[in-house]
Amino acid sequence: MQPQQKFGRTFSFEFFPPNTPEGAGNLAQTAKQLAQLNPKFFSVTYGAGGSTRERTLRAVLDLRAAGYAAAPHISCIGSSRESLREILQQYKDNGIRHLVALRGDLPSGTAAAGEFHYANELVAFIRTEFGDHFMIEVAAYPEYHPQARSAQDDLINFKRKVEAGANSAITQYFFSADCYYHFVDECEAMGVDIPIVPGIMPIGRFSQLARFSDACGAEIPRWLRKKLEGYGDDTDSIRAFGLDVVTRLCDDLLQSGAPGLHFYTLNQAGLTTTIWQRLGL
Repeated sequence: MQPQQKFGRTFSFEFFPPNTPEGAGNLAQTAKQLAQLNPKFFSVTYGAGGSTRERTLRAVLDLRAAGYAAAPHISCIGSSRESLREILQQYKDNGIRHLVALRGDLPSGTAAAGEFHYANELVAFIRTEFGDHFMIEVAAYPEYHPQARSAQDDLINFKRKVEAGANSAITQYFFSADCYYHFVDECEAMGVDIPIVPGIMPIGRFSQLARFSDACGAEIPRWLRKKLEGYGDDTDSIRAFGLDVVTRLCDDLLQSGAPGLHFYTLNQAGLTTTIWQRLGL
């Protein structure tokens, strides 16, 4: 695990693109609060099949206009080469040099996967079309992608993304530091040599966390699930306990040489800021 120390530390915060003027106002306020923590960048997610394409671009441009470094997510499934070339050119024209490149999901009810099937194809396409203009982040899955045929298959797929030209990776969130250490060790053994930044999900509401985790395959350890379920509707206790658990996880990761942290903020500053302060960052 220690070889990751050589990369230094990168801290970043993830937002989703707002779909109302109130949401845009809230995001601007959240970004302003989190900017005080001096992250390297904010990232903005991209809906299934590119369904939030314009809103993602708008949010990224708004963040840049406010003086912040911003990295749009871009996914390839359900997209054509032409549509991807067009949005990438838009990003380039607007001075954006940082992307999070993902396979993504098809919107429900859509059958056509488009011209791309895997994220490594998207990374290769970006490199072919735009050379080294973009710094490319990709996704990593310490608990393995929910659709992977096997753990080994998933590691090979991750290596393909790196070989296609990815500069760095951000993981799906997890609550067991050991699964992250094991994943990094396996990547190291395969000759993968890029920063693998842990994704961190603050715990605010158990029902929401359970829904997200069921959808993305992130494991909520049994002890943690039982404890959170035991609080019922006591939101204050869930938040207080969640802050303890996630702060301890972050501290463990940083002490062990993780190259930073990437917080899934859900467009809220409170929990992330509290964890940050407790870590003494």
